[in-house]
Amino acid sequence: MNDLKRKERKRKEKKRGQFKDKLKSFFQRCGQDTPPFFKKLRIAGMVIAAAGATLLAAPIALPAAIVSLAGVLTVGGAVATAMSQAAIVDDNDEPCDDEEGGYPGSDGCDDTYD
Repeated sequence: MNDLKRKERKRKEKKRGQFKDKLKSFFQRCGQDTPPFFKKLRIAGMVIAAAGATLLAAPIALPAAIVSLAGVLTVGGAVATAMSQAAIVDDNDEPCDDEEGGYPGSDGCDDTYD
């Protein structure tokens, strides 16, 4: 009986350690270089979230539809900002220039998905 309890305790400790490792790797990932598209998306998300927060904090009474829209804008902008911050540049990939070819694969970049 004690062996089962010890094994269960070790398994739980291992899971907690894995969670901390994943969280640590997420914060390390957020500190790396972000691709240009996601930098623009992050700024747009901040602007959208700020607009929603401004509507929510308005000192005048607003219709319920506008207040609901403001909540959606705030959450959507915050999510877009957080997710675009987590995107990183892959050192193995070459940057693809979409202006030259106009369709995937025309500029020599490998556009296949694994």
